[in-house]
Amino acid sequence: MPRAKPNIIITGTPGVGKTTLCELLTASTDLKHLAINRVAKERECHDGWDEALNSWIVDEDKILDAIEDEVQEGGYLIDWHACDLFPESWIDLVIVLRSDSATLYDRLKARNYPEQKLQENMDAEIMEVLLNEAREAFDHEMVIELQSNDSDDMEGNASRVETWIGQWMREHSHETSTDTQS
Repeated sequence: MPRAKPNIIITGTPGVGKTTLCELLTASTDLKHLAINRVAKERECHDGWDEALNSWIVDEDKILDAIEDEVQEGGYLIDWHACDLFPESWIDLVIVLRSDSATLYDRLKARNYPEQKLQENMDAEIMEVLLNEAREAFDHEMVIELQSNDSDDMEGNASRVETWIGQWMREHSHETSTDTQS
């Protein structure tokens, strides 16, 4: 069944502004914010807590099972630091947020990340790990890279994504209206 609304992954290294962008878009569109870290905790889709990294050890299979029905309906902003676990058939756009090293370092330091976690995330951003994962997992036309260094970037990114959502809705409106008339 075609979706009436798109599903968009908002991904990137921790600290690049995924949640902030999702909150901006949730306020300006009728898409819902699906924070995978919250799902992992609330629906017990994890294998415990990693003390060294100060984070949940997420069970990706449990995550996919937990969200499959709702995501297939469409209309979600999927907020997670990885994207390659999601089936391409569920997703309409992948946004990889990026930040310059100094900005990201300051954000992670302000979160009081342990040094190991801070360094792993800095290395991942510098080496473009999440951008490369997105490009390997999804069609290149589905993946866009956006800078997220300050509030102007965030507002511009939200505006750009709102425009994309509007275009997607116009292009797919005939699919859902045909389905409901059948």
